[in-house]
Order: sequence, then structure tokens, then C-alpha cells
Amino acid sequence: MHRGRRVPRSVGYRGRDDGPPGVDRAVALTDADRQIGNLIGAYSELIDRGDFDGLADLLADAGVGEVPRGGDPDRAPQVLRGRDRLRALYESTTRRYADGTPLTKHLTTNLIVDIDEALGRATSRSSWLVLQAAPGLPLQPILAGRYHDRFECRDGRWRFTERLYQVDLVGDVSHHLLEHRAPTPSRDDATPDRA
Repeated sequence: MHRGRRVPRSVGYRGRDDGPPGVDRAVALTDADRQIGNLIGAYSELIDRGDFDGLADLLADAGVGEVPRGGDPDRAPQVLRGRDRLRALYESTTRRYADGTPLTKHLTTNLIVDIDEALGRATSRSSWLVLQAAPGLPLQPILAGRYHDRFECRDGRWRFTERLYQVDLVGDVSHHLLEHRAPTPSRDDATPDRA
């Protein structure tokens, strides 16, 4: 036994009101960060599995759009909305192989999250890299860029409200992207409004 050594009251703190000042906020931010990180990770996992139904479910309440090269992500590009339209986007642009996957690995790094607990909203910025190894294509990076995401919290659960992507670098995408382009959103499907 060590004399004079005291265990701080905050040891074992689990969100009770009697904890040290500021800890409740830290606990909430940690949970929000974890949930948002899981959403971002789920996107990569679903697309690499070729699970376009799962992607459409994950982004069902979000607008998805591309920020043109050199464009400003704070100026709203056209975004595509709606589960069926988003599924059609992935179906029409991403090649899947015999195993049902695109034979890719999407890596998301340099995640920066800004959370406004009072409003139940958050934004994030991250970098992404797509690797692919397919028949006739040795393992290599094929695309790299940035995500600009928006989220909201409802009933304690965070969800995407917007996913904007910006392509910065392009390699050999001939084994990844299908020849035809993504469906063009109609006026009813696309909106420049931010979620």
C-alpha cells in the first residue's frame, strides 16, 4: 500500500452527473466521432463488397455529388438523392466481377470531424484512395481524392445527409468504371441545397 496516494474521483467515470466538469461533453463527442467514423468505414466496406443495396441504404437520406476539379466544396454542386437513384448510380458506373465485387480496396484517411452537439449536426473531410487488382491489372492505385461529408443525429444515431467527392488523381480506371456514365439527375432528383 502506498501512503499518501489518492485515486482521483473521475476514475471509472461513465457519464454520471457527478463527474469532473467537461466530461459529459467529452463522452458525447467520443460516441459521435465513433459513429461517424463507422459510417465512413461502412461506405468503403460496402462498395468493396459490391453491395450496392447496402450503399443505397447507407446513403438513403443523403445527397451524393461530385465537386469538379478545382471546385469549391462549399458551393453546392448538383447532388443525386433517393435510394433507388443512388443504387442506379453505383450499378451504372462500377464494374463488378464474377465474385460480385469490384476487386477494389477503398481507403479513407486523414479524417477531420467537426461536431455541433447542440444542433445534432456534423461535417467531416477526409482523403480517399482506391486500389485495384483485377484480371489483366496488377495491384495499383487507380483513383485518389477527397470526401466532404455532412451528418445529422436523430434519436441518438448519426447518419449521412450529404457525401460530396472530389477526384484529384486518376490512374487506370478501365477495369473499374463501366463505359457509360452515371444517370443525369432530373430537376426533381437533384438539388443544390445543403442538407
